[in-house]
Amino acid sequence: MIVWLNRTFGCGKTSTAAELHSLVPASRVFDPETVGYMLQPNLADHPVSDFQHWPPWRSLVVATATELARFTGQHLIAPQTILVRAYLEQIFAGLRDAGLDVFHVVLDAGEEVLRRRIQRSGEAQAWRLDHLAEYRSSRTWMIQAADLAVGTGGRTPAEIAHQISAALPEPMRTSTA
Repeated sequence: MIVWLNRTFGCGKTSTAAELHSLVPASRVFDPETVGYMLQPNLADHPVSDFQHWPPWRSLVVATATELARFTGQHLIAPQTILVRAYLEQIFAGLRDAGLDVFHVVLDAGEEVLRRRIQRSGEAQAWRLDHLAEYRSSRTWMIQAADLAVGTGGRTPAEIAHQISAALPEPMRTSTA
């Protein structure tokens, strides 16, 4: 199974993924961004504003996650923002076609909280802030498409991870590699 942590930048996906990993037996964190980093130098002659716009990114995320899960026999925790519904549906369909169940979690926080977290992070601040409007426009469908939506405002990643862990299907909470 894959636990996909979705939401815009600054919600605490990466921190929550690390905490969740410590709570879920036989799991590992898989960061789909690494697939994008691999593609960037190889597709430099096909410029995009976000590597998610490259069709190879989406198919390689599916292939990489599938191979990692098969090779390790572990559940994956994927902290990755996907704001384009068609991209999310494509990836999830590919994962399910490969025999992997997906538990989609949307981490939700108000815009003020997001702005503070982004500004404190020091990482790609302008790019992240520029995408808040895109997040606002996709928030409704993301929450509707989620298996679980979790409010993150005023909560620690550990608290959020415990809530997610409690909501996971039983086989995931008790399985071992």
